Amino acid sequence: MTIEATDPLQMCPPQAPPHEMYPALSAYLARPKPGTHRRHATAPPSPATKADAAATPPRRPHRRPRAAAPGEGTGAQNPLPGDKDAARAPAAAIADPNPGPETVRVGPGRMRVGILAGGGGVGVMWGVQAEPSARLDVLFATGAHLTGLLAGYGILAMILLMARVPAVEHGVGADRLARWHAIGGRYVLSLCLGHALLALCGYAAHTGTDLLVAAKDLLGYGGIATAAAGTGLLVAVGVTSARAVRRRVPHETWRAVHLLTYLGAALAFAHQLVGPDVAGSAVTVWLWAMMHATVAVLLVWYRGVVPVRQALRHSLRVIEVRREGPAVVSVLVQGIGLDELRAEPGQFFRWRFLQRRIWHTALPFSLSAPVRDDTLRITVKAAGDHTRRIRRLKPGTRVLATGPFGAMTAHKRTRRKVLLLAGGVGITPMRALFETLPGGPGDITLLYRANNAAQLILTDELEEIARNRRAGLRYLLGPSDAAFDPLAPQALRDLVPDIAEHDVYLCGPPRMAAAATASLTRIGVPAGRIHSECFSF
Repeated sequence: MTIEATDPLQMCPPQAPPHEMYPALSAYLARPKPGTHRRHATAPPSPATKADAAATPPRRPHRRPRAAAPGEGTGAQNPLPGDKDAARAPAAAIADPNPGPETVRVGPGRMRVGILAGGGGVGVMWGVQAEPSARLDVLFATGAHLTGLLAGYGILAMILLMARVPAVEHGVGADRLARWHAIGGRYVLSLCLGHALLALCGYAAHTGTDLLVAAKDLLGYGGIATAAAGTGLLVAVGVTSARAVRRRVPHETWRAVHLLTYLGAALAFAHQLVGPDVAGSAVTVWLWAMMHATVAVLLVWYRGVVPVRQALRHSLRVIEVRREGPAVVSVLVQGIGLDELRAEPGQFFRWRFLQRRIWHTALPFSLSAPVRDDTLRITVKAAGDHTRRIRRLKPGTRVLATGPFGAMTAHKRTRRKVLLLAGGVGITPMRALFETLPGGPGDITLLYRANNAAQLILTDELEEIARNRRAGLRYLLGPSDAAFDPLAPQALRDLVPDIAEHDVYLCGPPRMAAAATASLTRIGVPAGRIHSECFSF
């Protein structure tokens, strides 16, 4: 890979020895555990209040932080010597301070092209076998064949998106995959229903009977009855996944119904193998079977074998639960050989804690600190029954963690300067990135949005990181319906004057993330430099 003449890493301070690389995390891990004599802070520490305080803030008594006012700077805008043009740096040159084997990633563009190309191939397979005719029954049958093939291929693509293949998860991102899955599922279900209707109409036109008689006759064929059962299962999955229904259905119920997708796909596959478009040629039968076998192997391997293997190899257990603020706790999980997971700051795992009343649910939580000393840390806000029970986890509880997942990592970085924008508990992946993203003084800026000071968490660590790295740190406080919006375009431009030259990492509640994205776009930050993941799925 060619590196530009101005290499950002060469202008950054040399990396600290491994045992000193993350001083904020080291200080956190060195804190006494519950049961020893130590005082708990009752209020978050104060942020820097002057424009240059974030670069080298002194230790101050704890007091309530205030919101940033329009026009106040971040104290993080001084470029490094020689960085006059804020030159674009190759991602590989600035992404990883400890480069290891290159992680294989399939980006969203390639994934989209691959899926569309496969759909085009299915269309070609249909076109080669289609026999042009003006007869009504033939027209219906031809449409049924095309929609049936596309539906079968679509089911396969939707399963592949959720197979948790690392190359896809790390390149596309779990939230985007979930959105594609949800949107694509609607199209696939429409194709299934369209196929059934066209086939029914074609049979009725061919036999000269009404639709009810035609339906009764068709269900007498075993392959068609199997396909009808599979379609019914897919309809049930689609109904429970509708937003209005899903809000009223417990997560476990929704998940159990969603697993019926696999049975529906299997029944549809059995029907396709005896259909005229697939069974008419040994080559198409082989290709269709190989496609399904490949996806099935990926699904079983990454959603079944790999999690079990990780659990046996790493032996994860809870070692401590620490209170970070009102209804917020950090969970420290320790294991064996966790470097093998190659978890990157900004990524998340799906966590299953093997304790009564919570063992049956796996929830996605981001790492709130880089991996160190075979210890993983997540920080969780109580927002429902399961997250509230996490506060009562006991040391020694076994943990099943699958992952890492997510694409909001240093690999996405394309610019020398980076703005981290967090809202609420969305600070967790931002805090890990804040400590680990390579950069010199003024290159990294963190804006932390909350309704009030009581909602801020991990502020001791954030301020220590800001001091050690001479990075920008500002707390943006105030209710979302206040007259002054700190996420408005002009407010963001006042805080970070050259914001359009930054990469922006964004994590927060959906409404906050949407508002911030709209403001960043209006300011002139290209969509390709706004990196975010939403975990509301």
